[in-house]
Amino acid sequence: MQLSQAHHDAVNRRRRIVVQYDAHGQLGADFGEWLDFRFRYFDQPGSQVDSIFWDVGFGSWAPYPSQVLERFEHPGLRLWWDQGIDWIAGLVTQTHQRGLEAFWNHRVSEVDLSPTESLDPGCTLMLDRRNPLKEAHPDWVLKTWWWQGMWNYAVPQVREFQVAILREVAETYDLEGFQLDFARHVPCLPVGRQWELRDQVTEFLRMVRSMLEEVAASRGRPYLLAARIPQTLAGCHADGFDIAQWVHEDLVDILTLGSRSMTVDLADFAEVVAGHNLKLQPCFDDHHATDGYRFPPVEFLRGVFANWWAQGADSVATFNWTNAPAQECEELIAKGWQRAMFNEPGPASHGQAYCEVGSPDTIARKDKVFAVERRGGYPWAEGFFNRNDEALLPLPLRNDGTAAQVPLYLGDPLRSDADQVAGLKLRLVLFGAREGDRIAASLNGMELPVEVCDHGWKDPQIFSPAPQPASGGRGQYAVDPRQQLLRLDFLLPASLCRRGWNRVDVWIADRIAYVVRDIALEKVELHVQYR
Repeated sequence: MQLSQAHHDAVNRRRRIVVQYDAHGQLGADFGEWLDFRFRYFDQPGSQVDSIFWDVGFGSWAPYPSQVLERFEHPGLRLWWDQGIDWIAGLVTQTHQRGLEAFWNHRVSEVDLSPTESLDPGCTLMLDRRNPLKEAHPDWVLKTWWWQGMWNYAVPQVREFQVAILREVAETYDLEGFQLDFARHVPCLPVGRQWELRDQVTEFLRMVRSMLEEVAASRGRPYLLAARIPQTLAGCHADGFDIAQWVHEDLVDILTLGSRSMTVDLADFAEVVAGHNLKLQPCFDDHHATDGYRFPPVEFLRGVFANWWAQGADSVATFNWTNAPAQECEELIAKGWQRAMFNEPGPASHGQAYCEVGSPDTIARKDKVFAVERRGGYPWAEGFFNRNDEALLPLPLRNDGTAAQVPLYLGDPLRSDADQVAGLKLRLVLFGAREGDRIAASLNGMELPVEVCDHGWKDPQIFSPAPQPASGGRGQYAVDPRQQLLRLDFLLPASLCRRGWNRVDVWIADRIAYVVRDIALEKVELHVQYR
């Protein structure tokens, strides 16, 4: 694919924070007030957001006048349309007026939503009738976790249909680019044959790239193409995404890595894209969040993004973050807006992070929490993407004293900045330990002294011995007064910490009497406070 210099210049624009923005809530409200609400965080002084990937499609229905799809007959959208309002054009125009990029996020295979009911209390799934398009073309879908089926990209007609949708959007709206969002959902190829059929997805990217180049030539301005893919090359292989071939053919400009995982193999991807003008941006979803860390404090967010910058990210992305400060959300709810996930008041950490995490310089020497990934909590996939099944925690500890080895990445140069570090501790949270049990830990081979041993610790996002529930919801977790976790804080010197991968060893040094009772390591965190 021969790309113009103007195209390469567009790829190289500054992107610090890219926001994938699901803007479905309160459709039909006063449009000016609704638009103002959508941009509250991006209008705050010091915002580092440079691009918005608008995630406003409805799967098999069009939220705009369309010749390809039936229109999504949402009552709020009908109200706007009757007033002559094109809400998509309004979002794009307001994005550009703020000097920001506007992309269209295309979910390659979405669950089917009812076209005639309000989305505001929560998405209304089509459980009582079939999507007419899927009913007419049963050979286009894969039978999987969603009863209606997911689109099968091994079918040529599916690829042609999806490209027709994207062409219509590209010709209608003044966008900078598109993102093909494979996080929503997998599988998109027959299960068990994903890698065998990988060329079918590659062909889809060729078709999209070729179409966008045609539209770009006619409008005299480039169209960029991003793709949201699993956070590891092994995960891409499992789901049928041949990233090396995509890169070889220059089919994509930006790879958005992961969604709800803190652990992203940026080094492996960097090797694959070397020599190509292609950007890597890891993504953090705080709705279907990494397990145990929904709506975390800003110190945790700083740790996640500091690690990504240290590993070579070109930009960072957010998804499913709250839309505005909590007070402003409550004010609109008091005025009559429905309380729902799209406008539910969230943590102040989101607004603060939008002003900090877009550069390693603006989070340098600020308090952080570096944590280890937890698995589970995502049933809406059959494959690798989004599930975090490869995460190490929670981890049962052996009863014979053998140490569990836990890798922990630290993006801050704590050793060289030791004189700026005011406090440093390794925190472990365990389930199943009782008073009298002794748990020991070391970092990079040095055993650490215990500072805090709290057998009454509570964490509302740990559910052991019950299984971890599905992620999502409103982010409101109740503390179980009967819960008894063990929190251990260990003191350590900054000189012991390496920038990059560190090894935490945890073992049972002594136990009181037990029968068939595991002690499970639930969380591993390193907390750093700066002067």
